[in-house]
Amino acid sequence: MDILETITANTRREVAWQKQVLPVDALLRLGSPWLAEAPCSMRRALAESETGIIAEFKRRSPSKGWLHEDAKVEAVVPAYETGGASACSVLTDGEFFGGTLEDLKQARRLVRLPLLRKDFVVDEYQLYQARAAGAAAVLLIAAVLSPDECRRFARTAHELELEVLLEVHTPSELSRLNGYVDMLGVNNRDLGTFHTDVENSFRMADLLRREVGGGSGPLPVSESGISDPETVVRLREAGFRGFLMGEAFMKSGDPGRALAEFIARLKEARP
Repeated sequence: MDILETITANTRREVAWQKQVLPVDALLRLGSPWLAEAPCSMRRALAESETGIIAEFKRRSPSKGWLHEDAKVEAVVPAYETGGASACSVLTDGEFFGGTLEDLKQARRLVRLPLLRKDFVVDEYQLYQARAAGAAAVLLIAAVLSPDECRRFARTAHELELEVLLEVHTPSELSRLNGYVDMLGVNNRDLGTFHTDVENSFRMADLLRREVGGGSGPLPVSESGISDPETVVRLREAGFRGFLMGEAFMKSGDPGRALAEFIARLKEARP
């Protein structure tokens, strides 16, 4: 199996166990302070932002190992907000990324930023978990799901007042696009090999413009491999309005400061 198949197989086992221990009705009966209020819009936050940076909290990756093993949500995520992030992505996969749902809950307690639950969604149960944990949006990965699953999961997410970021890597995966998608991400990382090439976003840009259409369509997001402000400037010129960045910040000793410095450089680089 490639890396993606290994991760999703593990996720299916974990979710099956979680559903047995805490079924959806029991999960909802537990209550959550965030279930009673509508989440803020991640799509709007990115569209209205001058930078569109989605700063990611993750401790490790399958390809790079530990980036910041002892990273604490309470230290990093508020610093992201102060540093100028438009939104925050929180990895909740434990086995391969060192994250937990508690990280997402903790982030929600601390900041007003729109929060993306970033995980390998293979079951609608994970959408209920995301909503109860305070997420504003969820990631759906086209390479993991069929077109029918993408549509069904995205529809359920909207019923739960969650926005949807659909992630694609290849032109063929655009077949997963549907009317419930709020943001369309191009992953510059091949999830099978974890090889990263930011030029993938530029190769996909024209195709996205045709698929997404005008301002009423899904907001384009470039994901992974971004480390240079000049690259963000070029991506904005190509039509992208969101930029998901994690390793560039998390591998530093102070991710919030790294973000603030990146945004300062980005403002200087803009024409």
